[in-house]
Amino acid sequence: MSFSNTFETHVLNYVFTTTSVTRPTAWYIALFTSNPAEDASGTEVSASGTAYARQTVAFTVSGNLATNSAAVEFPTATANFGTVTHIGVFTASTSGTLIAYSALSASKSISTGDVFRVPAGDLDITLD
Repeated sequence: MSFSNTFETHVLNYVFTTTSVTRPTAWYIALFTSNPAEDASGTEVSASGTAYARQTVAFTVSGNLATNSAAVEFPTATANFGTVTHIGVFTASTSGTLIAYSALSASKSISTGDVFRVPAGDLDITLD
């Protein structure tokens, strides 16, 4: 996963200045049908009539790796989500700030009745 522009600045401020940085207190996974990029400009799945909503996620950290500590399951789609190509981690259930994002290893078409799941340990964020 890559950090968004906003969180790259937070990290640099935290490490190299005395500027105060506000930490997120909750994390939410969002699904995208196009690349959100570092400025969160991609197309998030629409909540209108689909039952889509960002889902909370918790992380554990070991060394330079943060990974989801439990499975994350989205509500059953009541209408097509489209083809999900990217995933993002946000600071809020709506709006909020994009923290990190990545393309999925394989795009996934979500149709009516489907459930999108992220198994525990499958969402990895690393710093090198």
